[in-house]
Amino acid sequence: MNKTILHLDLDTFFVSVERLQDRKLEHRPILVGGVSDRGVVAACSYETRGFGVHSGMPMKMAKELCPEAIIIKGNAGTYSKHSDIVSDIIKEQVPVFEKSSIDEFYADLTGMDRFYGCHQFSTELRHKIIKETGLPISFGLSVNKVVSKVATNEAKPNNELKIDIGHEKPFLAPLSIKKIPMVGDKTYQTLRNLGLRQIKTIQEMPIDMMQRVLGANGGVIWKRANGIDNTPVIPFSERKSISTERTFERDTIDVIKLRGILIAMTENLAYQLRRGKKLTACIAVKIRYSDFNTYSKQLKIPYTSADHILIPKILDLFNTLYNKRLLIRLIGIRFSHLVQGNYQIDLFDDTEEILNLYNALDKIRERYGDKSVIRASGMDAKTIGRMHNPFNGQPPIVLAHRKQ
Repeated sequence: MNKTILHLDLDTFFVSVERLQDRKLEHRPILVGGVSDRGVVAACSYETRGFGVHSGMPMKMAKELCPEAIIIKGNAGTYSKHSDIVSDIIKEQVPVFEKSSIDEFYADLTGMDRFYGCHQFSTELRHKIIKETGLPISFGLSVNKVVSKVATNEAKPNNELKIDIGHEKPFLAPLSIKKIPMVGDKTYQTLRNLGLRQIKTIQEMPIDMMQRVLGANGGVIWKRANGIDNTPVIPFSERKSISTERTFERDTIDVIKLRGILIAMTENLAYQLRRGKKLTACIAVKIRYSDFNTYSKQLKIPYTSADHILIPKILDLFNTLYNKRLLIRLIGIRFSHLVQGNYQIDLFDDTEEILNLYNALDKIRERYGDKSVIRASGMDAKTIGRMHNPFNGQPPIVLAHRKQ
C-alpha cells in the first residue's frame, strides 16, 4: 500500500504568536530572537525577507539589512503553550502523529482514503487549527516525509499542496538544490561548485557520483532529490542527551563569573534529570574563545543525577580545559549516556538529610519554577532555567542563543 504522509508547518510561528498577542504588529517587519548585537534571529516575518533577512542570521546583520524592523526577544513559555494547543488538535484527529519541532508536525494518514479522502481530511484539519488558534499553518501531502516537507515549503505562506503518487520527481525537478532537506550552506556550496543548480540535475546523475563527492550523505541527498524516502512517522523519540550553553555579551576572563554560571547550569540540568527520572554517565564542558576556536572535554562517571557530585566534576573539567590567557565567548555543558532511573544513595558519602534536601528542593522548583531555589554561587547567572520538562516527549524549543 502506498503511504500518505501529511506535513504541517506553522508559518513564521514565533512571529504569528506575537501578532496574536498584539494586533498592531500585523503587516509590520518583525524579528524575534536575541536582542543584542550578538543575538541570533530565531524567526522573521515575511515583510523582512525582501531585505535578505532569514532565521539563523546574526541580529546585528538583520538590523542593518532591515533597520525599520521591530525586534522582540521572544518567550519560550508562550510559544510552548500555543504549540501544545495545536498538538492537542492534531492528536485528536490523526491516528499516528509526530511532533518534529515546536512548529512542525507529521501525520501518517495511510489507509484513510478507504473511509475519507486524505486531502479533504488534511484541508479540514488545517482549517480547524486556523479557526481554533488564529495561527496560520501550511501543509504538504505526498507519499513520504521528504516530499511532503518540500511541498509545505512551496505552499507557504498559509496554504496547502498535494503531490499525487508518481509525480514526486517532476515536482522536485525544477526546484533549487537548496530545497532538499539536509542541504545546508556548506553542502549547497559544494554542489554549486560542481555546477549543480536544479534538483533535476541530481536526478539525472548516478548515485555513486554523489557518493564520491559527499560520501554517505551524497547517497541520501540523491534519494531525496528523486523523491525516495522510507523514514517512518515516529510518535516519540527517547532523548539521548541534555545540554545548555551561554554566549556572553562581552568576552570575559572573569573566572568567578564563569564558575557561577557553570554551577547554575549544572544545578539546573541535574534537576531536569531528576525531574525526568534520568541518570547521566557522561558529562562534558565546552568553551568557545574570542577567536571562535571551540574546545570540549568529556568525562565518564558513575550514573548519577546529584548536584553535589556533578558540580565538582564539571568545574574540574573546566579547569582542565580553560586557557587563562584567552577571552571566553561561550561556555556550555552537556550530560549524555542517559538511562532511566532515580538517584540512589551513596552509602559512603550521602546521608538521609541530603536525599531529603534534594526532594524538598525539587518539589519547590516543580511548584514555583526552576529558579525558585538556587545556590548562592550561581545567583548572578541571569538566564539559567527551562520552561518545560525536557523528557516529556516533546522536541526541544529552538530559540535564539540566550545571552549572559
